[in-house]
Amino acid sequence: MLRKLLGRAKISKLGITTPEPRPDRHGIAIAAIVRNEARFIGEWVRFHHAAGVRHFVIYDDASTDETRAVLQGALPPAALTIIPWAQRLSDIRLGREIHNQVLAYAHAAGNFGSDVRWMAFIDVDEFLIPTAGDDLNAALAPLGDVPNVSLPWHMFGFSGHETTPEGGMLANFTTRARDPMGDAPGLRAFKMLVDPCRLTALRVHSMETEDGQTTWNDAGVKSDMSARDKPEFYSTAAVQLNHYYTRSKADLEAKIARGPNLVAKREAYRRKVMRTVNSVEADTVEDTRARDLAARLGITG
Repeated sequence: MLRKLLGRAKISKLGITTPEPRPDRHGIAIAAIVRNEARFIGEWVRFHHAAGVRHFVIYDDASTDETRAVLQGALPPAALTIIPWAQRLSDIRLGREIHNQVLAYAHAAGNFGSDVRWMAFIDVDEFLIPTAGDDLNAALAPLGDVPNVSLPWHMFGFSGHETTPEGGMLANFTTRARDPMGDAPGLRAFKMLVDPCRLTALRVHSMETEDGQTTWNDAGVKSDMSARDKPEFYSTAAVQLNHYYTRSKADLEAKIARGPNLVAKREAYRRKVMRTVNSVEADTVEDTRARDLAARLGITG
């Protein structure tokens, strides 16, 4: 019975041997797993590079479009590593699928983490927006030796677009859910910035450093991981994490068709996505912070 129950569960948390920091390590890296993101990924890497990200570790999950070419045209070679990542692995004894995204994140931290102070584990529809100035490194500097930061999603919806609009995502999508810490399904979630040289365990939305279940917000306020969803933890003092969850309605359908990173979860995926879409669109506010910063940085899409 236990084996049968375990077989239904994915392996979504991995431990990691902490990489040794290099003496000259500095800056920020982003690790991301992508599939067929040629339309949007150029703006994403150009924006983050202009905002201070030093290195992009991109795991290509069997893209059949021009994703690789767009990346290579958007970044200098030293700033980009592309790794084929189309495999699906499982624990044969227990019959449990290993979460391919978590596996990519663990690989990135273990193999590239020694070079950087911060590593972000985000998707191509997520943007790190510095709020204290225009540079992410300067925005994060006041955090000092903090080992990890939990950043709440700011969930953006359709902004009235039925189909993919001309131009960049940041200029076109400026309407988001009003309350990032709201209780509606799918709104309240986090991604993390971590010191990879202090990382001990990771999942997609929660990572552990040497302090275990302790995390900080971007104002340096310390919290137990289980309490980070409380309203008082919320902050955008240094960085706002924008999640362009739907893009246009046509883009949303394409996202659903691509499916999740887990083969066994495809049927439940659409239901989950649509619940979240309804939450995002129910109560919205205009937010042009990312659009305005992109304009200052000269990023036009």
